[in-house]
Amino acid sequence: MAFAELYSHSMMKYAILLLLTLTTAAYAETVRLFTVGNSFSQNATHYLADIAKANGDTLILGTANIGGSSFAVHWKKVLEHQKDPKAKAGLYTMGRGLKEWLQSDAWDYVTIQQASRQSHDIANYRPSAKQLADYIRQHAPKAKLMLHQTWAYRVDDPWFTTNQPIKGNPTTQDAMYRGLKSAYATIAQELGAGLIPVGDAFHLADTDAQWGYRAAPFDSKKAKPGVLPDQSHSLHVGWSWKNNKLGMDGHHANVAGEYLGACVWYEVFFGKSAIGNSFLPKGLDAAYAKFLQQAAHRAVSSPQQ
Repeated sequence: MAFAELYSHSMMKYAILLLLTLTTAAYAETVRLFTVGNSFSQNATHYLADIAKANGDTLILGTANIGGSSFAVHWKKVLEHQKDPKAKAGLYTMGRGLKEWLQSDAWDYVTIQQASRQSHDIANYRPSAKQLADYIRQHAPKAKLMLHQTWAYRVDDPWFTTNQPIKGNPTTQDAMYRGLKSAYATIAQELGAGLIPVGDAFHLADTDAQWGYRAAPFDSKKAKPGVLPDQSHSLHVGWSWKNNKLGMDGHHANVAGEYLGACVWYEVFFGKSAIGNSFLPKGLDAAYAKFLQQAAHRAVSSPQQ
């Protein structure tokens, strides 16, 4: 090969490499995200930084989460902080009130959510959801407000299987999902906020003909220590043994549920598809993870969103 031709070929290779580098850099995103929620926020963001990193992106995450908390609980904390900025009742982590946390960084997004037990009834959202939203916009005016649509409990959760349901509570997973879907959509419209459709993604995955969870017969009163039912494709923690005691958690997400939630959040906040992302949580089947990526993408890409 002549020198001129070799030089030209080398320069072309260099140009291609440079273009690829610049393209990758141009599409790399840094998102500053702050959550005002509860354990469901923690579930949904557990793997978010890992998914982002696998695609060359960066997540900066701040949290003001209180286990089991509702809009009303967070709003009460705001009021306590306004009365006495030093009172423990109004403080989150690091001795900061919500106002200080909102002003601590140039957040791109702030998320809020309802407590899961109250998610099906829109009456529980008012007026505290708007009060909290207005406060957030006052102290983080450049951040986009987002509603984290939580998910319905597992189909065999005691909430649904009890012989004496509490009046007003949904008696099936589908009823809970339909209630929370309607409530979140209505409040998002009222507040002019975006929606993170994690509940939709859970519903799509749970009701899938191939990959959906199917509750196996299980008599918890006769179960021997260490013995559990088949819980394949469960998105929730479900049955587990701890200190020789059998427990059931049909509320919180397990590894698969956390991965699904994080895929939804990644698509919403980074604007990129989760399909094909290389991050895989330890112990999660690769084929099932691929399905969860697709379910997240379907939920986010739905015309309703």
